[in-house]
Amino acid sequence: MVYHFTLFYPKNLEPLPVNDVLRKLLIPRKWRHYLRIEQNITINGTYRYFNQNVLPGDKIDIILDQVDSAQQKYPASGKLPDIIYEDDNLLIINKKKGQKTHPNLNETNTTLNDCATYLGQSPYIVHRLDMLTGGLLLVAKNPAVVPILNRELTSKTFHRDYLAKVDHADKLSDQGTINQPIDHDPEDQRKRMISPAGLHAVTHYQVLKRNDNNTAVVKLTLETGRTHQIRVHLASLGTPIIGDPLYNPNFGGEDLALDAYEISLIKPFSFEKLTVKLPEEGIKL
Repeated sequence: MVYHFTLFYPKNLEPLPVNDVLRKLLIPRKWRHYLRIEQNITINGTYRYFNQNVLPGDKIDIILDQVDSAQQKYPASGKLPDIIYEDDNLLIINKKKGQKTHPNLNETNTTLNDCATYLGQSPYIVHRLDMLTGGLLLVAKNPAVVPILNRELTSKTFHRDYLAKVDHADKLSDQGTINQPIDHDPEDQRKRMISPAGLHAVTHYQVLKRNDNNTAVVKLTLETGRTHQIRVHLASLGTPIIGDPLYNPNFGGEDLALDAYEISLIKPFSFEKLTVKLPEEGIKL
């Protein structure tokens, strides 16, 4: 499969060598190598050596023919996803609470199965949401953008913000950072726990609204993406999320009050920032 991308070098940026522009676009080293030896990158229609500058306003054409497209196949569910944003490369959908992000074994009722129904082909997974968490999930429509999105996640260019409603809000400062490693709970395979032996995990939070019943709506930004990270981190402060069956002792059968409400990133093969928010009617806290 051959992928062709066209973009314009922004007029507000300084001239940079071709190789540095490709690095700025987070294009993997292996692909940069093929672009050079196959001369599959042109500037204003002409191949330019990698040490030559790209100037503001220049048109850049990139042709990739060495993309590994190996990916798990997701059979169509027959159901359509709730699409919030779409372009040629990306799909951002509103994942339903209680639905898995991706299937195990022969499951066909997950979010990615719904995406396969809409796209007519298997989507490419970029990140996940816990089954009980609702909100924005980014899906790639082709394999050429996946390594770039993965690099954006690693470099913190890809931001994910959440809203949660928590109990015992009097224990929560107006804002703060939770920097606690997370590991498996040896006594319950479903759960995670704070442990010095766990993986590095950082969550930033800000209280948006305090309610009379000692609950609060909290905005959370992930710096890392561990399983159950927000749920475990908030519970560690004594302020578990309402509706959390694993970490809130006062769970009463409600939906988990946690929504992925905003995603921001740089669109692959561009210099354009994309910010997508969950519509207010989709947030039920």
